[in-house]
Amino acid sequence: MPEPSPTLSRRILGAARSALNALAVPALAVFTALVVGAIIMKVVGGDPLLAYLGLWQGAFGSVKALSETCVWASPYIFAGLAVALAFKGGLFNIGAEGQLQVGAVTAAWIGYALPDVLHTSLPAVIHLPLAILGGSLAGAIWGGIPGWLKARTGAHEVINTIMMNYIAVLMAGYLLNGPMRNPDPLNLSARTPSIALSARVPRIFANPDLRVHWGVVLALVIAVAIWWLLYKTTIGFEIRTVGTNPDAAKYAGISVTRAIVLSMALSGLLAGLAGTIEVVGLNYRHELGFSTGYGFDAITVALLGKTNPFGVVLAAFLLGAMRNGATRMQFLTQVPTDIVSVIQALILLFVAADAIVRFIFRLRAPKEKMVLTRGWS
Repeated sequence: MPEPSPTLSRRILGAARSALNALAVPALAVFTALVVGAIIMKVVGGDPLLAYLGLWQGAFGSVKALSETCVWASPYIFAGLAVALAFKGGLFNIGAEGQLQVGAVTAAWIGYALPDVLHTSLPAVIHLPLAILGGSLAGAIWGGIPGWLKARTGAHEVINTIMMNYIAVLMAGYLLNGPMRNPDPLNLSARTPSIALSARVPRIFANPDLRVHWGVVLALVIAVAIWWLLYKTTIGFEIRTVGTNPDAAKYAGISVTRAIVLSMALSGLLAGLAGTIEVVGLNYRHELGFSTGYGFDAITVALLGKTNPFGVVLAAFLLGAMRNGATRMQFLTQVPTDIVSVIQALILLFVAADAIVRFIFRLRAPKEKMVLTRGWS
């Protein structure tokens, strides 16, 4: 068997070295956050080792636990990809929470009301794709609005997406307490009626205790598709070029306006898909408050994954595991589940301020620093 050429060996070693360098700061950020979390638990009288054992058991200790971790990870993958894609375009999409809500509301309406509007039942092969497509497009429109405002008027997407979060969340609250509220007299919650069976994503296993559904597989497929779009297509090249240097992109003949609007629309589509899959794959209805925090946790997922689609998947499973294992941790040690939110915040802090991690572990600073957004100009 012929030995690999020196050039091929150098390429393989270079790729491996680059991968290790890219993973170093996120991995050490997670480790540092866990250490600080352990110190906090010890100070307040908890047992960190037992707490982390419970966290592991709750996330991976059984087939059911692993199934629930996958369920938790699914919306994080979609929402994390949404924020990461916007970052690639040089934009900071803080509106994933609102886009997710709009997608969920739209998918729920299509799921339970569309057959009544059409006065006929719909086969699953039509009804389910319509619900998924409708929720995704609603998120894309909601994300495209601040993108258009950014491109045409210079209005900063951070302010616009924050304001549109309020509009979306309050609008969803009005609809779920009013026109879309489940009319069942026994219903005491702000939620829609259950969606039709034809609009539901089936579960992977027949066991009713395993809630993992095909939406998790779809999330992985979408992650690969986003990687391909960003790195293997002309559209992805334009998005990344505009995100890096819009002036150079404009000089090269790239439409900066189109790239900005497209980046935010695709970002909104992914966030809307997160809410859609939660409705059609897990809850089978839209309920007020079901997604609180997903859109903001997505920022942690995107940053921890270094805005790479595959890194986002790993980060989403980490956060999903932490959220899923928190209940078991509290049961074993009486440590409140809120400590998981503290650890998540620490992870975000150490990833965003990577100079802290590099100082602690004596790591060299990268020659080229990743710029997530272009500022306010």
